[in-house]
Amino acid sequence: MVQRRVFYGSLVHATSLRHIQACPRALIGVSDDGVIDWVLDDVDSASIQDAMISKGWQIEDVDFIELGFGQWIMPGFVDTHTHAPQYPNMGIGGQYELLDWLKNVTFPTEAKFEDVEYAKKAYTSVVQRVLDCGTTTCCYYATLHLQATRALADICHAKGQRAFIGKCNMDRNASETYQESSPTQSLADTETLIAYIGGLGDPLVQPILTPRFAIACCDDLLTGLGGIASQHPDMAIQTHISENPAEIAFTGELFPDCDTYAHVYDKFGLLREKTILAHGVHLKDSELALIKSRNAGISHCPTSNFNLSSGIANVADMLDRGIKVGLGTDVSGGYSPSILTAIQHASIASKVLAFQASSPPDSSSSSFSQKQLPLSTLLYLATLGGADLCGLSSVIGTITPGKQFDAILVDVTKGGVEGMWVEQEVGEELGVQNKARLLEMLEKFLFCGDSRNIQTVWVKGRVVGGAQKP
Repeated sequence: MVQRRVFYGSLVHATSLRHIQACPRALIGVSDDGVIDWVLDDVDSASIQDAMISKGWQIEDVDFIELGFGQWIMPGFVDTHTHAPQYPNMGIGGQYELLDWLKNVTFPTEAKFEDVEYAKKAYTSVVQRVLDCGTTTCCYYATLHLQATRALADICHAKGQRAFIGKCNMDRNASETYQESSPTQSLADTETLIAYIGGLGDPLVQPILTPRFAIACCDDLLTGLGGIASQHPDMAIQTHISENPAEIAFTGELFPDCDTYAHVYDKFGLLREKTILAHGVHLKDSELALIKSRNAGISHCPTSNFNLSSGIANVADMLDRGIKVGLGTDVSGGYSPSILTAIQHASIASKVLAFQASSPPDSSSSSFSQKQLPLSTLLYLATLGGADLCGLSSVIGTITPGKQFDAILVDVTKGGVEGMWVEQEVGEELGVQNKARLLEMLEKFLFCGDSRNIQTVWVKGRVVGGAQKP
């Protein structure tokens, strides 16, 4: 149980794709069960105690935290796609495209996680690194190894991260030394993992079905996973789709009865709400329509898409179609565990697509297509958009009464970050920024900041990471 807390200072969050709410003088009450009890905007410092009393709270009964200049509270980041066992090979293999990269770099690294003690050591470091980057919710792919994947769930549970844990299902087209022996064994291990995670009794840590991608799963395995999905209608599903042209062509050869890559997953009952499809770089119109109709969504992983020469996902078009989109780091195709890097590369990707447009954008149109993604959209994708993709938009993603306090404390004046230049102006001595100034500093943080600017990380009110964690 955590102590009740009250924060006084700046609050920033994206409430929609188009809107950022910036509150320079917010008062936030967080209950001892980690739920946001109330939020008040524009509270003068002289009125703090009266405002608290109006909510039935006394200042002497809470942990009162007053923020200073260059500091604010915002929602924690949601990473909708990453591979926990690939952190050891992060930053290498950029000379390859996807299938050769898997063969030469990634599968050999993941095979090491058969050693459970190695897995425990590695995953302990991975989860803490992810938390310290401000990622409060993470969708993890583990390996095909049941015991190592159980260890990852244990570590997330112990460290307090909100996490989806998936054991990879992959019984073909991987490698002789790293591939499941049969669909029967793969399905049995998956059901064992689901029961194990359920036994933890931790609503923060949930299982997620994880067919690695279509080419790694035979028809019997996909059929079995569809059966498990039907038995657990609220369970999330994660996989890859249309990342690389060679991958797409191979998928077509393996599933000649399916019109498209997306139709493969749909055929086996794996395309539905809370299905998180990573990449979607080369999706056809019919696939986008199908994904929308099934209320599934896309994890946009621009760092990986650039690094492995996969291409650029047209996120603007997806948003115009009403498809749910979040951001993913996709370590280690992506070479950074920070959603900040994904934000920066998502911005660049949208600008490149805008450069390549055959005609100039219609400035009077409200559409996203052929335009760079605005700051509000980038922040939304990193927080509330990711939460929505995971089926958690009513629980996290904004600092709103009734939601759980998954949040970070940002300080753009600390950390010795070379690219961060913030000067205190006259009248800002007391730590109060106006809205325009606050948005300016938010933009600096998103494009120039790093984990050194993330002072504290909370999940459901519990301190779990940050540069100043205990």
